[in-house]
Amino acid sequence: MKDVAWTTAIVLGFSAAVVHWSTPDELPVRGDGLGAPASVPSVDEPIQPIVQLEPVDDRIRALGERLFHDPRLSRDSTQSCSTCHSLTNAGIDGHALGLGIDGQELGINVPTVLNASLNFRQFWDGRVASLEEQVDGPLLNPKEMGSSWEHVVAVLESDAAYVQAFDEIYGGPPVPEAIRHAIASFERTLVTPNSRFDRYLRGDAFALTPAEKSGYLLFKDYGCVGCHQGMGVGGNMFQRLGIVRNYFEDRGNVTEADLGRFNVTKKDSDRHVFKVPSLRNVARTSPYFHDGSARTLAEAIRIMARYQLGREIPDDEIAQIEAFLRSLNGEIRGRS
Repeated sequence: MKDVAWTTAIVLGFSAAVVHWSTPDELPVRGDGLGAPASVPSVDEPIQPIVQLEPVDDRIRALGERLFHDPRLSRDSTQSCSTCHSLTNAGIDGHALGLGIDGQELGINVPTVLNASLNFRQFWDGRVASLEEQVDGPLLNPKEMGSSWEHVVAVLESDAAYVQAFDEIYGGPPVPEAIRHAIASFERTLVTPNSRFDRYLRGDAFALTPAEKSGYLLFKDYGCVGCHQGMGVGGNMFQRLGIVRNYFEDRGNVTEADLGRFNVTKKDSDRHVFKVPSLRNVARTSPYFHDGSARTLAEAIRIMARYQLGREIPDDEIAQIEAFLRSLNGEIRGRS
């Protein structure tokens, strides 16, 4: 048999995904003398490499980057976008639950800003569709930046460099629409292409180690790709946390944030439903889940298997899946 068809039925009625994988006798042999077969992915893979996105005007990018890092946009000049989304820390703050102005706990984990442009919705509950709309969330939230558009505009209008930049780019003074556009445009540049896994998908059979390749096969065989697929390896659908077992009953102490998309739609069917997070750079974005409850990748894999798939995955297979996930670490602006 020339091809082995791997098929997984995705839970809750999602369409089945079929992936064809070459059999060992068809695999090329390494030229490094090790003699280890190097599997080659087919064009039918459920995950796609990050492609070059629409270019962003350098002037707009630079303005958006300055705004992204400017704490004066917050009520007391202590919080910027980068406070929670540190670009030196994979776009997160590293806390289980985010911290806002005056040290207030936000009650939910801060998702990474890296590759946010690949998400079909923004925030864990998916309450907005665009990066422009997302700007208002933290900026106006009294617990996050505690600001107002009146304050932001006044700050920018008092800065001659900002006034000049907005006039040159947008043909007028700083206004909310232009501010949103500049920040969102900068965030669209924060994609992380050229991971080793991307290179593998593009045909570099030696970009991954044998353990990483085995981990990818297990990732597909267990059905993880039912929710984590596409260019973002997630970020393109909603899913309930706790399909097979009741995650929140086992964890206890249910909070408002745990209600997920229900807080947006008020539909019982959306209770505990969240946007599936992207797994790009996931090895660098601990802790995991909306509640920040999993500190390690291995723990996150184990929890997902138990509550989403009803499976207990052996430790050696968890290690292989973790190895695959680490191969998703990409580059930003050409640097690792």
